Amino acid sequence: MAGPVPELDERAAAGARRLRSADRVLHASHIDADGLTSAAIATTALERAGVSVETVFKKQLDADEIASIAAREHETVLFTDFGSGQLDAISEHVAAGDFEMVVADHHQPADPADCHSDAVVDTDGYADFECHVNPLLVGLNGASELSGAGAAYALARALEPEDGDNRDLAALAVVGAVGDMQATSGELLGANTGIVEEGVAADVLSEGTDLSLYGKQTRPLPKLLEYATEVPIPGISNDQAGATRFLEDLGLELKAKGEWRTWADLDADERQTVASALVQRAVKRGVPASKIESLVGTTYTLTAEPTGTELRDASEFSTLLNATARYERADVGLAVCLGERAAPLDEARSLLSNHRRNLSEGLDLVKERGVTQSEYVQYFDAGDVIRETIVGIVAGMALGTNGVDSDKPIIAFADADGERKVSSRATGPLVGRGVDLSVVMREASQSVGGDGGGHDIAAGATIPAGKEDAFIDAADDIVAEQLD
Repeated sequence: MAGPVPELDERAAAGARRLRSADRVLHASHIDADGLTSAAIATTALERAGVSVETVFKKQLDADEIASIAAREHETVLFTDFGSGQLDAISEHVAAGDFEMVVADHHQPADPADCHSDAVVDTDGYADFECHVNPLLVGLNGASELSGAGAAYALARALEPEDGDNRDLAALAVVGAVGDMQATSGELLGANTGIVEEGVAADVLSEGTDLSLYGKQTRPLPKLLEYATEVPIPGISNDQAGATRFLEDLGLELKAKGEWRTWADLDADERQTVASALVQRAVKRGVPASKIESLVGTTYTLTAEPTGTELRDASEFSTLLNATARYERADVGLAVCLGERAAPLDEARSLLSNHRRNLSEGLDLVKERGVTQSEYVQYFDAGDVIRETIVGIVAGMALGTNGVDSDKPIIAFADADGERKVSSRATGPLVGRGVDLSVVMREASQSVGGDGGGHDIAAGATIPAGKEDAFIDAADDIVAEQLD
């Protein structure tokens, strides 16, 4: 039977065979929302298949971290949401007999010329091997068509016992894809659609059309509109009194039993009333038609989760997860993904509150200091004021704000253990014109003695301190070539 991503069936089956044959598996995963959901999917699938598994998280997968993994002396190591780009270092350990590897990832694989030839082969210029579940190896876009969680889900479906059914894990795969910004066009596309279909069939997911504002499950109605800055509407966005007055003028009951109502509390007629009035207000105030159209989009609801919680909406769930591992509490995020509630969920919500405060303060810092403009890129240096684990999110939030050009990629520097962390973000239109930040980060960082990679729309690197100017010069030249 074909899996959710038929192109990856053979690779997923090979990975599943290797994992089943292992006495125990060490599972290493990345720390963002995509990495956490990848970890939960793979961990659950292995446990259901009767395979002993230990799961660890890594902020980055460099040679030292890979050596520490090898030192654990596990027979088989599974990497999720990273591993492909680090096959140069991983392959040395595999060739030395330190462990066998399975990789479920969606990032660009390493150059085969940099890898040990006894462990990898060359597939269209990518380092490859039998148990390598990566959409890029089968002609799929890893930045927009399948996330790390999606690759892990393909592997999980191949791991099913004869009487098993892992389709309930599709909901987590969708959370991972949304968290990895693969729904920037308003909905998930490509191979992700097959996963959505399986989630709907398993009754753990629903796909619908609704107001495309963040916070529909948890934010009080006035706050929902006040913070809806993706489509700025004069007199409502960034205006608490204006947002409240707008809703009151529609005759809505804004509170029930003394508590603010949320979007999730409204009935269908009330939602239609608000959505129509928002569109009318936007038209009257001269909001561009393209922006108005984006007010309504595709939404993904986790039907098994309670209404009015962060876990009900894929976007809010992914933000909650980002707020855990980026503050060294991946264990909390994993516990929530695995279905634990009570204390883990309370801790995740506390971390989320802190995360939102840090993002707000980080964005204020960028607005206060401004960005430096080069010809093709723009950048700012956060030093140690913004955590290196969230500086990329802040950079993305800053794109298009006053003083920040949405027609240029933005690059952010932050301190990181004696080195400099570099994060970059672009817009969909920039990517459409040829910008590929994964190439920019990799080539510019390597030119100054560092390394990097990622996706076309979002990527990162680590470089030696003091090499920032040279890095920007290299990045500027690469973007110029991409846009030429």
